[in-house]
Amino acid sequence: MRIYRTDQFPLPLPAGHRFPAEKYRLLAEQVAQFAPERLDPAPAASRYELLRAHDPAYVDAVLNGCLDARQQREIGLPWSMQLAERSRRSVGATIAASRSALQQGCGVNLAGGTHHAGRGRGSGFCVFNDVAVAALLMLSEGQIRRALVIDLDVHQGDGTAAITATEDRIFTFSMHGARNFPFDRVSSDLDIDLPDGTGDAEYLAILADALPRVFAAASPDLAYYLAGADPYRGDRLGRLALSQEGLARRDRLVMETCRRHGAALVVAMAGGYAVPITDTVTIQTETVRLACRIFGAGELDETVSPRR
Repeated sequence: MRIYRTDQFPLPLPAGHRFPAEKYRLLAEQVAQFAPERLDPAPAASRYELLRAHDPAYVDAVLNGCLDARQQREIGLPWSMQLAERSRRSVGATIAASRSALQQGCGVNLAGGTHHAGRGRGSGFCVFNDVAVAALLMLSEGQIRRALVIDLDVHQGDGTAAITATEDRIFTFSMHGARNFPFDRVSSDLDIDLPDGTGDAEYLAILADALPRVFAAASPDLAYYLAGADPYRGDRLGRLALSQEGLARRDRLVMETCRRHGAALVVAMAGGYAVPITDTVTIQTETVRLACRIFGAGELDETVSPRR
């Protein structure tokens, strides 16, 4: 099992910017304490790979610094060479994690989950859609037959739903806050809207009911799990009320369901905007730690190995 980091490619953001870019470095430092032998630098996605999910004009505008002011406002991040490079690395990490998962049961991207990026635009701090690129690439290469996106970020996965709308081999499932960004939704194959203040018991019961139906419909070889930390009750952009323990139980439910169904798993961190930032880092560290425990070397047996 390999874990890919992008923190070597920091974003130069204006002082006071609300995007918590520091979390990627802090998370990598925490993971290095218990799984240093699994950490790898993220490779950069190629233009060819990005074109699996994105329009050529948009890809070239990002890579060559031609995004206009409106496009940059929609993304919420100012363009820089570092932004373009880091965005390529974030996608490359999910591609590499997909290949790791198909060989070893699981792969992790310590960033990624950029689910608001559409085919020809970025949005909501998302430049390229790493999961859509990786899933479409794995299908085009014949590595998998079907893919499943389990999006448990607190925000609905509009970009992923839009990009994959005509691809019947990708099933998209998003469970998110009903009264949160994005306000113009693109329907996933299954969307579950949650009211403000939803806590552990209700959230976990709804998820436990949904996952068997999702796996029955999707029958995936490979699942992408957007393990957002932003359903946390201390998240400033979240509006839900899960505890850290509840989020850990959520992660275990998803990972054990994937094992039970024989689906390889890619974990992407997605959102997290808690104050203090260390709460987000703690939540996501535990997500990675659990993946190492469940999918680490020696833990996969023939009954749960990925289908090829």
